[in-house]
Amino acid sequence: MSAKRKLKMISSMVAEAARAGTASAVSAAAAAPSAVPDAEVRTLAKRRQFNAAYKLSVLEEADRCTSPGAIGALLRREGLYSSHLTTWRREREAGALEALGRRRGRRARFTPEQRRIAALEAKTARLARELEQARAIIDVQKKLCTLLGLPTAEPIEDSGSES
Repeated sequence: MSAKRKLKMISSMVAEAARAGTASAVSAAAAAPSAVPDAEVRTLAKRRQFNAAYKLSVLEEADRCTSPGAIGALLRREGLYSSHLTTWRREREAGALEALGRRRGRRARFTPEQRRIAALEAKTARLARELEQARAIIDVQKKLCTLLGLPTAEPIEDSGSES
């Protein structure tokens, strides 16, 4: 195989590994002699998400590491940071798979019933404000009619007997 063809094959392996995003494949392909690194930059960074089974398998493998530098090699191979292990160990101690598989973000503070009650209370408060505003407008209109000498609509009193 010619050197030019070998270089082209190694370059395509590096580019393919970079697109796949696997750190171990990139380092293996980059370790090949006279490899040309792919200069293409990803346009959009995406947050990595690890499932509970993966976290546990990495923690178990890290716990089995006894020789100096073995954990560092594991972290490099998996593309992880030591803070990942620290966080995952705390989560494992707090509640194993339940803690490891939890979703990020704010926790729900209210039950659906409580949310419905809060929405109804907010609606009641809004309607009360609108009613007070409407009463104030009606009072101003009555005073304006009185000042201008215009007739006002008197409330119709029902005598209770119809003839």
